[in-house]
Amino acid sequence: MSESTAHETTVQELVHGCPSVESFGQKVVFVDRDKYVSVVKALVADGFEVCVDLTGVDYLTHSGRTLPAGIAAERFEVVVNLLSLQQRERLRLRVQVPESDPVLPSLFDFHPGTEAHERETFDMFGITFEGHPDMTRILMPEDWDGHPLRKDYSIGAIPVQFKGAHS
Repeated sequence: MSESTAHETTVQELVHGCPSVESFGQKVVFVDRDKYVSVVKALVADGFEVCVDLTGVDYLTHSGRTLPAGIAAERFEVVVNLLSLQQRERLRLRVQVPESDPVLPSLFDFHPGTEAHERETFDMFGITFEGHPDMTRILMPEDWDGHPLRKDYSIGAIPVQFKGAHS
């Protein structure tokens, strides 16, 4: 078992038809991209009314990670952390996103607080969220080329401009 999944146990149960494992005391659900919206909608009905965080991961250099049977590893992954205040329980969703089509539906209609999270994930990784009300850059200038947190993004030689600096 790889270092990144050594703490995870085998698939314990299905959550709305998706395999789940226990990781550091938290349930992690591996959601198929095609079921993403329906699973989130069902989880909201189950009481997971707060989206604590949503981010992306680029596994370009770690393609051999261990995933449950039936889940194909893709270059990108979107990780969503949900919270049920009533049940006092956290739940992590992991969705594989292919490099050839880095698109997921937006969760904005279910969790309006994801507005900035999805924009940041788009800005840093290039994953687009369909149906998002303002899918524009949030951290980088609008005319910036590329997505800085991608593992293949060229670093260095970027001129830094300081406000009020004299040449």
